Amino acid sequence: MKKQLSGIAAFVAAVAILVAALLLANWAPLALQKETLRRYNSIEEVRAALPGKVIYVPSYFPQQVSWPPSKILAQGKPFQASVIEFKRAGSDEAVLTISQAEGPFNTDRDIALTTVSEQVQYIMKGRTAALQVGTCGNGEPCSRMSWNEGNSAITVTMRSGPFELTRISESMLH
Repeated sequence: MKKQLSGIAAFVAAVAILVAALLLANWAPLALQKETLRRYNSIEEVRAALPGKVIYVPSYFPQQVSWPPSKILAQGKPFQASVIEFKRAGSDEAVLTISQAEGPFNTDRDIALTTVSEQVQYIMKGRTAALQVGTCGNGEPCSRMSWNEGNSAITVTMRSGPFELTRISESMLH
């Protein structure tokens, strides 16, 4: 009986060591690669984790957009990229998404234009932007504005017409 209990104890100890080793193996890459794509709680946290990287954030928000952001994803490697999402005030629906990337990056996450009814060039504080107006998947009006800022491609997508979108986009530029 004593031999059987010591065998069970050895088995339990071996399983515990194996679980600890697997947890360490899972944690190590995240600890060593701090600049890979991950979720952040605030813009300040992103700026602290990725020093020297410029994150464009608007200074103007219409009343229907709630602050702070509901989702912030960012990375420093293999290239700088970020996605900042805002919810509609009083709702869980994503209403505004701002993405910025120095490389190929899929920005159509929660808000995607399914139909583009009009596309024009828009001059914004000396920069040429592409403004697209159309509808989202549910038939709701959506707009998207894209431009380059240095090495970054910036895309702002909103569940609304183009007027609020252009004000938000212009407020991101200094």
